[in-house]
Amino acid sequence: MIKKTVTVELSSGLEARPIAMLVQVASQYESKIYVECESKRVNAKSIMGMMTLGLAAGEELVITAEGDDEQQAITDIEKYLRSN
Repeated sequence: MIKKTVTVELSSGLEARPIAMLVQVASQYESKIYVECESKRVNAKSIMGMMTLGLAAGEELVITAEGDDEQQAITDIEKYLRSN
């Protein structure tokens, strides 16, 4: 299992379209992937779960991945969240 803290650098934060893209990135991997912000923890492959976080640009979140492709999953999700 890998945990990594990432700052959301998307200029629009995580609104509907960026969340859909993040879910698509996460869904490419077999690993179980979760996003944590404050006291909430949701499945990164669940668009409804991700919408409940209401993340804005500049917020920090913790990404957790567990599985055979966990390292690549974390790397690609981090790359997406840091893109502008």
